[in-house]
Amino acid sequence: MAGDFEEGFEVRVAVAEDQFLLRDGLVRMLEAHRFDIVAAVGSGPEMLAVMTEQKPDVSLIDIRMPPTFTDEGLRTALQARKIHPGLPVLLLSQYVEQLYARELLEDGTGAVGYLLKDRVFNSQQFVTALHQVAAGGTVMDPDVVAKLLSRTSSDSTIDRLTEREREVLGLMAEGRSNAAIAAAMVVTEKAVAKHISSILTKLDLPPSTDDNRRVRAVLTYLGA
Repeated sequence: MAGDFEEGFEVRVAVAEDQFLLRDGLVRMLEAHRFDIVAAVGSGPEMLAVMTEQKPDVSLIDIRMPPTFTDEGLRTALQARKIHPGLPVLLLSQYVEQLYARELLEDGTGAVGYLLKDRVFNSQQFVTALHQVAAGGTVMDPDVVAKLLSRTSSDSTIDRLTEREREVLGLMAEGRSNAAIAAAMVVTEKAVAKHISSILTKLDLPPSTDDNRRVRAVLTYLGA
């Protein structure tokens, strides 16, 4: 189950991807980054068995897999998390699917991620995302976050936020720390903390010093 993982320390990963070459490439890359591959399968039913029986530290799942080639990976993740609540899952998709992101976030327990497959080519970003999810955090692809923000842009509550606060919210939703947000926006961490406090107040969400819980709360709101 989710715990405290640091990059460079072995994390047990299960991989579900129906395309052999991509699956093999993912396994090789993860092994090069010292992940322990407990299984690499090509279908939803196979992955469900792995997740429920072996409970990997994080499961990496392609959304569209056999036998339906629609949302089989998502359904597998949701079913496994019903059996083992909070089981860490990072989904991969070829396209931004807002509905899939909302369903993944629905239980609000965290330890979830949703990335576009293009992000895999940035190995450091990808590895960091896996560690964050394994540790109980929430990681959303920037394009997914932008879609969610766009979807809720007409909501009166979101309208309370300033343009700067929306920018901070988007970076928070990606799972970035205060320091990373400050670096991206070229401001001080104190300024970021002030923005976050204001955002949580305006969204009627209780302030928290726990970054993961903060991100989960914001994403739960955006995905409602």
